[in-house]
Amino acid sequence: MAPSVSPTIAARRDQMFPILGEADIERMRRFGEARAYAAGEHIVTAGTVSPGVILILSGKVDITQAGGLGQPEPIVTHGAGNFIGELAQLSNRPSLVNAEAVEPVEAIVIPSPRLRDLMVQEANLGERVMRALILRRVGLLESGASGPVVIGPPGNGDVLRLQGFLRRSGLPHRALDSDTDPCAKTLIERFHIDPHHLPIVLCPNGKLMHNPGENELARCVGLLRPIDADKVYDVAIVGAGPAGLAAAVYAASEGLSTIVLDCRAFGGQAGASARIENYLGFPTGITGMALMARAYNQAQKFGVEMVIPDEAKLLDDDGDGARYRLAIGDGESVRSRAVVIASGARYRRLDIANLAQFEGTSVHYWASPIEARLCQSQEVALVGAGNSAGQAAVYLASQVRKVTLLARRGLDATMSRYLVERIAAQPNIEVLTGTEVAALAGHDGNLERLRWRNRISGEETERAIQHLFLFIGADPNTDWLANCNVALDAKGFVRTGPDTTPGHGLMETSRSGVFAIGDVRCGSTKRVAAAVGEGAQVVAALHAYLARNGGAANE
Repeated sequence: MAPSVSPTIAARRDQMFPILGEADIERMRRFGEARAYAAGEHIVTAGTVSPGVILILSGKVDITQAGGLGQPEPIVTHGAGNFIGELAQLSNRPSLVNAEAVEPVEAIVIPSPRLRDLMVQEANLGERVMRALILRRVGLLESGASGPVVIGPPGNGDVLRLQGFLRRSGLPHRALDSDTDPCAKTLIERFHIDPHHLPIVLCPNGKLMHNPGENELARCVGLLRPIDADKVYDVAIVGAGPAGLAAAVYAASEGLSTIVLDCRAFGGQAGASARIENYLGFPTGITGMALMARAYNQAQKFGVEMVIPDEAKLLDDDGDGARYRLAIGDGESVRSRAVVIASGARYRRLDIANLAQFEGTSVHYWASPIEARLCQSQEVALVGAGNSAGQAAVYLASQVRKVTLLARRGLDATMSRYLVERIAAQPNIEVLTGTEVAALAGHDGNLERLRWRNRISGEETERAIQHLFLFIGADPNTDWLANCNVALDAKGFVRTGPDTTPGHGLMETSRSGVFAIGDVRCGSTKRVAAAVGEGAQVVAALHAYLARNGGAANE
């Protein structure tokens, strides 16, 4: 079952697989070590950590991809001047492809830490290498043949959960229908899987997992690795949304050892936006996922360590060279001299008694291609009146038969004008203001009927709707700070500035050396650009604090 040809490979092959000249090769030599491989030798194996980016001086290497099913599918054959690698090598994570020497090969191996040195010290060459690594990942995402394989019934809540996590993590994967796909049936029979134990996930390293949690799956595919308990970071950032990633990029680029934690995936709520059109520098717009993936890759380019998904549970004092200790999952902890809270917000839920019954299968908080495929050509309902709701409604309107948008008040009060006008121009979007969801009905976790109520007249309407999208705002994600002596306001947002503690700067909390930025901060502007700005601004405060308290680790 061959994968579809990647449009990116067809359109941008020269950028994906550049042939470096002698001058470029000489500049790269000082970052690596010479290696030789015999004909037939496996240089890189999918599911295992590659030695790094491998620059070929002579010989040929076949690059293939496989997601644990069937024969490996060819991608490209590299020769002299080509290099082996994609984004996994930037952060020393397991490879998604295989590399086998077709004939004797002479090469230079550049390990991940030295690859980041190359990016910084050789800007023009580093730009070409970085572009190739990104485009290669895009190609793998488009082909869908690399990475883990999720096997289960389509529309199953756990299948959708695992697919959503892998998509938000920027990891190529495949989802196979356990009822109809012959490869899926073969695997189920081979491993004697009871249908009640589906879904299963086959990882690139050959490990089979039964309906894993996101943390468990992340460890299997190499996204999540053990933390060095002895290392003390200059700054630990809790949250990998726009604010947290911006802080990470600026802190690491200015020499601070930086670690970022997030309990879900990078991108935060911005990553769920179907299209952001009012972010400076993108006049044609950009999807939230694409924007956040660029920021995530940029942070790794500067050496930021990512711990995703893993949840901060407690912020406590520490000694022995560190000021703070963050307790996280599996009994691990992160030690740092300063902490930035960028944990953002969590989605609000409707106050409907049986809502949880339909979450994950019929009630959605994202509007991605995964959800769009589930409800293609159907009528769907969407609740919300903010920009994220507007973006989702416009996106879904291009995929479904009809979108009924339910809002408690008029859209003009809370939604950007360009989105209001675009919604009005869509013939298959019906806007019902002064309206709220009254009841959900269905069986076995699948929504069948939706009833809503006019808040003024009390009149109720019931429709045969199987998918409901909720974009009704968010509450601060600060439950984990309940016993951490960080001052919160009445709504749970983190208080900062001199009003909280005399002498503290705008973003410093009631605890010295602990800062808050982005949506989680009391008084912040809830926009992507504002979050990015605060992420950049907090780094100056970090430098000032560290200078007063012994300096950064590399000073």
